[in-house]
Amino acid sequence: MAKKNGIKKKTKKEEEKSLQIELVKQLITLSSSGFGVAAALAWNNVIREFIDRYIARWLPEGSGVLSMLIYAVAVTVLAVVVTLQLSKLLKTVEK
Repeated sequence: MAKKNGIKKKTKKEEEKSLQIELVKQLITLSSSGFGVAAALAWNNVIREFIDRYIARWLPEGSGVLSMLIYAVAVTVLAVVVTLQLSKLLKTVEK
């Protein structure tokens, strides 16, 4: 970095490298988000199928709302557990 009047100024090469780094970070974020959505949709199907196959048959016919409630609770519990585990992992990695 060149100094001009006591202020650090990036050279053109440093600016290009910084831009490349930011671009790669954004690509990683976008691709991770895309794969996250795909994984969420896959888990969505697994949970829905599990409830339809193993839980809905024990419920009275026409209990679609109850099945959806069970599904929503299952997804919420799964989301909370995964978020807590990832938070613990982050704390471990930061140490």
